[in-house]
Amino acid sequence: MSTKSKVLIGILGAAAAGVVIGLLLAPEKGKDTRKKIRDTAGDWADNLSGLWQKGRAAAEDAYSDARDKVKGAKSSAEDKANKVKENFS
Repeated sequence: MSTKSKVLIGILGAAAAGVVIGLLLAPEKGKDTRKKIRDTAGDWADNLSGLWQKGRAAAEDAYSDARDKVKGAKSSAEDKANKVKENFS
């Protein structure tokens, strides 16, 4: 795991802890506070799920593009090798 990933996870964890602590210290009924925590956690889960899907799609696109470029380079190299063989035959 890279340093940037660790920092991002740390920031997200600290933000989540701050939200929960803020909700727990708010002067409201316990029932209302638990509902807010549940709703906030659900919202965060939905947001993270969306980010995960976008990241996954971007990674798949990058992989596909790289694979296509490698295939093109391989084909080009094979063509050049065949031309060299023809010239020396």
